[in-house]
Amino acid sequence: MFTGLVSDVGRVVAASGGEKLRRFRIESAYDPQTIALGASIACSGPCLTVVASGPRNQGSWFEVDVAAETLARTTAANWREGTRLNLERSLKVGDEIGGHIVTGHVDGVAEIAAREEVTGEGEWGPTARFVLRAPSSLMRFVAEKGSVSLDGTSLTVNAVEGDTFSVLLIPHTLAVTTWGERRAGDRVNLEVDLMARYAARLVEAGQGG
Repeated sequence: MFTGLVSDVGRVVAASGGEKLRRFRIESAYDPQTIALGASIACSGPCLTVVASGPRNQGSWFEVDVAAETLARTTAANWREGTRLNLERSLKVGDEIGGHIVTGHVDGVAEIAAREEVTGEGEWGPTARFVLRAPSSLMRFVAEKGSVSLDGTSLTVNAVEGDTFSVLLIPHTLAVTTWGERRAGDRVNLEVDLMARYAARLVEAGQGG
């Protein structure tokens, strides 16, 4: 379980395998002593299991396996050496939930339709609005002022129109995640709000009964 608050930006330094299973080695600033074999780390959205880890310079490296289902439903199939990933460690009992409940189970991929610079490089940095296009099957779970996880980042939906929705990113988020480098045409991992998903399922079940 996660909250969508990115705690580090890692970098893919090696990728191997094929269409059924790929293994990625990711470098991070995490303390290697805190990464246990089998630990869960959200990597730009998907919750992945650590299969190997070790120290490196001022941080650590860890390896994760990504199976065919995840490769098909997320952007992981396009990760290459040098790809930067938003990282979040799994919650511990007593941790503050500062974003929203995020499972790390990606529902699909959204495409950035537009990026609008709301403010330029001011005292605190730029602010940007992103318009994203999502699959119609997922748009019914996206609501104005609701929450979504995009590339593992908890964000508030500003507006919904047809098959698109928009989010506003403040200078801090642009600076400490991969969002500062995102542009129109980029694809990002989308996880809809957990409560919205179950509410819709309950309605469907009630109608069916």
